[in-house]
Amino acid sequence: MTGPDESSELPLSAAHNVAEYSVGEVARAIKRTLEGEFGRLRIRGEVSRPNYHGSGHLYFTLKDDEAVIDSVCWRGTVGKLSLRLEEGMEVICTGRISSYARSSKYQIVVDSVELAGEGALLKLLEDRRKKLAAEGLFDAERKKDIPFLPEIIGVVTSPTGAVIRDILHRVSDRFPRPVLLWPVPVQGDGAAEKIAAAIAGFNALGPGGAVPRPDTLIVARGGGSLEDLWCFNEEVVVRAVAESEIPVISAVGHETDTTLIDFAADLRAPTPTAAAEMAVPVRAELSAQILDCARRSVSAMERFQQDRRLRIDGLERGLPRPEALLAEAQQRLDGESDRLVLAAATLRGRLSERVAALAARIRHPRDVLALSEEKLARLGGQLVTGGRAILRDRRQRLDGLDAGRRMGAGVDRMLSNAGARISGYEKLLESYSYKNVLKRGYALVRDAAGQPVKLAEKLTAGDAVSIEFADGEKPATIGDGGAGPKPGKKARKKSPGRKKPDPGSDQGTLL
Repeated sequence: MTGPDESSELPLSAAHNVAEYSVGEVARAIKRTLEGEFGRLRIRGEVSRPNYHGSGHLYFTLKDDEAVIDSVCWRGTVGKLSLRLEEGMEVICTGRISSYARSSKYQIVVDSVELAGEGALLKLLEDRRKKLAAEGLFDAERKKDIPFLPEIIGVVTSPTGAVIRDILHRVSDRFPRPVLLWPVPVQGDGAAEKIAAAIAGFNALGPGGAVPRPDTLIVARGGGSLEDLWCFNEEVVVRAVAESEIPVISAVGHETDTTLIDFAADLRAPTPTAAAEMAVPVRAELSAQILDCARRSVSAMERFQQDRRLRIDGLERGLPRPEALLAEAQQRLDGESDRLVLAAATLRGRLSERVAALAARIRHPRDVLALSEEKLARLGGQLVTGGRAILRDRRQRLDGLDAGRRMGAGVDRMLSNAGARISGYEKLLESYSYKNVLKRGYALVRDAAGQPVKLAEKLTAGDAVSIEFADGEKPATIGDGGAGPKPGKKARKKSPGRKKPDPGSDQGTLL
């Protein structure tokens, strides 16, 4: 740092040979030294941490592999920059070196910014193109057809340039159509946002409103450098073109210039004039085409009529003459007339024969009266006979109504019915009697008291019992049953139902 000269107003300390300064004085001296030593200069570096502050100022850092320098661009200058700074961009900043005393930092106050060479700008453009293409903004399926003859044409461009005059002149020459201009800046800071807002504004117009909705949009600008056309490469403009419901024709720069909206637009024109030619057809050519179509239509109709006339003539030659058709019909009519006369005579003869046969079947009235008298006499006899039979039946029914006769007959019927029921009960009781069981070979054992014995264990040896068979009773005494079973062997218990009777006795199975 170069110190102040002898004419400086800085005070000197009386106790030391070294001059004494305040912090503010040192900061101002450093500031004057930096600004006076370097003046204006161009610095190349990579943009880091760009910050577009709410106050309108731009703060960022320039860096390379050796050092870092703070940068500031005041609000009045930010609007004049040709591009918007992004992280990682390599740029060349033009400005002057200064210092910021409050943080003891030096910085460059930027007046203008440009990309460090066209190659870096093209690389940035290519990276952005790949990013938007990956999102599908350039797909052919998104493209819309341009109307053949739009009612209203919307133009987004600068109102002061030659572009709008060329478009209006070309549209007027080819096919006059109303043109709506949405004026926007086509270069500089904020131009991209205004172009995108214009496209969105045209799409927001409703049909039938005070301002008509265009059928086609033309986004146009004249030629320029890559930096001049950069606002048409901004994402906000590309997305607005891709999302537009109105078909868009891009006409930015000359034929060799290419911007990203050319990929997103529905149709690309090499120049603004060519865009106007693509938007509307030539009126004279349409008139000539219509006249040619009308002429061809008349010629086609004449050929069609001539062809039909020839076909009718050919069909006419193939048809028979009317006289021949009538002659055959007349001959057929004569034949049918003769057959009709014969048929009428034959029918008359058949009807006469049928009438004669029916007349022969009709009886004389005298014969009919005689038959009726005979039938009447026969029916009278039958009536007398029937009346007598009815009288006899009624007399019998009256006789049957006598109370004494009816009571005796009723008592007889009751006694007969009661005897039949008693006989039935007797047979039922007999069927339930135990004697029927004895007849099947069984026997009934009674003890000394005359009560039936149901279990063998109720009897002991020496008890007197009586055994009743089907043909009578026999007395008996219960024995000891003989010798018991042998030791070591169990006596096999025989089923009472399978016990064999004693051969010497005429008694059947007991149990």
